[in-house]
Amino acid sequence: MNFPPIDQFLGCRTPDAWVQAALADQENLLIDHKNCEFKAASTALSLIAKYHSHIDLINMMSRLAREELVHHEQVLRLMKKRKVELRQLSAGRYASGLRKVVRNHEPVKLVDTLVVGAFIEARSCERFEALVPHLDEELGKFYFGLLKSEARHYQGYLKLAYQYGDADDIARVIDKVRAAEQELIESPDQELRFHSGVPAW
Repeated sequence: MNFPPIDQFLGCRTPDAWVQAALADQENLLIDHKNCEFKAASTALSLIAKYHSHIDLINMMSRLAREELVHHEQVLRLMKKRKVELRQLSAGRYASGLRKVVRNHEPVKLVDTLVVGAFIEARSCERFEALVPHLDEELGKFYFGLLKSEARHYQGYLKLAYQYGDADDIARVIDKVRAAEQELIESPDQELRFHSGVPAW
C-alpha cells in the first residue's frame, strides 16, 4: 500500500517562528524530545495491552516500542554529553488536543487512535527535517537518522488503520485529525515543546 508523502499528509509545514524558537532553546527541546520518545514507547505498549487479540498490531507496536526506547536512550546520552540537566517539563497541548477528536467506542476508537499516531509520527519527521539544516553536525546527523524512522512509523500506523478500519471512514477521520493538527501547529502556544504551536511568549 502506498501512502501520501508526509508533506501531503500534513495540513501545513512547521512555522519558521517555531524553528527559530527551538534553535534558541535546544536544551528545552532535547528534554521534551526525550519525553516524546518515552511517551511513544509507552503508547505502543498500552496499545499491545489493550488490543491483545490483534496480532499484526502487537508485532508492529512491539518493534516500535523497542525502537522508541533506543531513541530515548540516545537522547539521554546526548543530553549527558552536552551537560543538559534532567528536569520536569509539563506536557504540551499537542497529543491531548489530538486525542479530543478520537471517538470513544470500538472498533472506531482503535482506528482513530492509529490515525492520530500516524499524524504524530509524520509531524515528528517533518520537524526533524525542518531542524536538521540549522543544527551542529552531531545533532543534525542524529536527527536526520531519526527522520527516516519516524517516516516508517507514520506508514506503519496508517497501514494498521486501514487494516482494521473502513477506507471511506478513515478518509473522513484523516481530514478531521488533519484540521485539528494544523490548528495546534499554527495557533499561538505559551510554551516550547517538540510539537508546540507558534511561540506566543
